[in-house]
Amino acid sequence: MTVVATPPAPKLELPPLKLGPITVDTPVILAPMAGITNSAFRRLCREYGGGMYVAEMVTSRALVERTPESLRIISHDDDEKVRSVQLYGVDPVTVGQAVRMLVEEDRADHIDLNFGCPVPKVTRRGGGSALPWKIDLFTSIVQTAVREASKGNVPLTIKMRKGIDEDHLTYLDAGRIARDAGVAAVALHGRTAAQFYSGQADWTAIARLREALPDIPVLGNGDIWSAEDAVRMVRETGVDGVVIGRGCQGRPWLFGDLMAAFEGSDERHKPALRQVAEGVYRHAQLMIETFGGDEGKALREIRKHMAWYFKGYVVGSELRTRLAMVATLEGLRETLDELDLDSPYPGVDAEGPRGRAGSPKKPALPKDWLDSRALNDAQSRDISAAELDVSGG
Repeated sequence: MTVVATPPAPKLELPPLKLGPITVDTPVILAPMAGITNSAFRRLCREYGGGMYVAEMVTSRALVERTPESLRIISHDDDEKVRSVQLYGVDPVTVGQAVRMLVEEDRADHIDLNFGCPVPKVTRRGGGSALPWKIDLFTSIVQTAVREASKGNVPLTIKMRKGIDEDHLTYLDAGRIARDAGVAAVALHGRTAAQFYSGQADWTAIARLREALPDIPVLGNGDIWSAEDAVRMVRETGVDGVVIGRGCQGRPWLFGDLMAAFEGSDERHKPALRQVAEGVYRHAQLMIETFGGDEGKALREIRKHMAWYFKGYVVGSELRTRLAMVATLEGLRETLDELDLDSPYPGVDAEGPRGRAGSPKKPALPKDWLDSRALNDAQSRDISAAELDVSGG
């Protein structure tokens, strides 16, 4: 991997992130991303830099029912220093049972609760970024989860968005409720559910939350595409650390850049095409391990990463199509070898936004959800049956 020096920047005076008994020396968190942050991708990221790496989101119901997929999602490599799990749920009882399972069976060192997912299949059930609107439900879930996690001295955090839309913001109320319930930290993605991933993240809101919660760590998320973006977010908002989502898709070496930047180093990874191809192949090998030797499933799962890895590089459309349809490890090797592997790093074309941003849309919500900040009787009945029966999001 080629490492190139850029104009030096002064070192950030940012202390290690403290989450209960856990110390994260480089205050950088890999955001849980369904279908992406499995053990294979987490390994690639942590080989480049320090931080904490969160597994894919898992639904509380699936975990309590011990579905094979949920148990795969929460599995960690033996050398993962911090086993971090993110839970999604809408029912306090089920969330509490899931946290209790993780703690009593020693399956996690850190637990995060998802209140930020904008996906319609989640919000239409009152979950994800829709849930903090209901103050009583949000409070009950967080208090229950913190109580169960504390029995094993496992720090519990939350990740959320600004709110449902600009007319229904929830992040300040939710942050204070979570703080009072005893969470170890709060992370804020500076967008509403209605924005999905479109537009620009509102770092001013992140700064406002940091100011409102001076007594616990606040982490910022949204539009961090480079180490320089992370440094700028810290300086502009005062956050205690950053959460990296789409910015590392196809770029696990971003965590090396982040660690260097936070230590005051000007070294950055600028991989030539040969190095990217080697990274893709290693990713595929690790995916096969992740899926228990199921080569077909592993190669299907890695297809989504191809466009991210080769963003900006000179790769013809025919080769890109074949890479996105590769079915075997041998086929992947043969196709990668057809690339012009001597092509240099393309510069800014390989950087910046990646992944599908989507477009602003009216969030899918339960009936009459916005009428009140408290659950009505019908909504209370629906919530108990609303847990998704699948993992991911």
